[in-house]
Amino acid sequence: MVVDSAPYICKLVPEQAFRLISGAIGSLIEKTSGNESSGECWASDTKPRPLEVGWLQVGDGTSQEHLNFLMNGRRDLYTRHGGVRLPADLGTGMAARVSNSPLDDQPYRVSAKFRCGGKDRMIDIYLSQVVKGRDAMKDLIALMRIAQKRYSDVYECTRGK
Repeated sequence: MVVDSAPYICKLVPEQAFRLISGAIGSLIEKTSGNESSGECWASDTKPRPLEVGWLQVGDGTSQEHLNFLMNGRRDLYTRHGGVRLPADLGTGMAARVSNSPLDDQPYRVSAKFRCGGKDRMIDIYLSQVVKGRDAMKDLIALMRIAQKRYSDVYECTRGK
């Protein structure tokens, strides 16, 4: 079961849940670039990166149209790969296993556009692997649920408003 508990990787993903889902056992050294408005974080520097998290919000140079464009592109890609829609309480988005593409190094992907603090935000979570026998889509959705809750706590915004 995916549980929300500290410590967190990239501020948004519980380390214990990530290790359970991915089977990662080595040390995780995270690298972050960007700021509250736009950034990415990954752990660790090995190829492929076992975890990558990206975030973006409308404002500070990012238009609503650009955020919508990015989300629509992800939705189209995930749909072509048999993706599943996220529950409505997570905003709009999908989870998918994207194979046979340039994205093969991190095929497990979940992306969501949601409201927080009166602005549209987007979070992407990419994994290089999921433990055999686990329900990857269910796990990705659970990680997104935790990431959005953590995002609202870390950046002090109210989800859904």
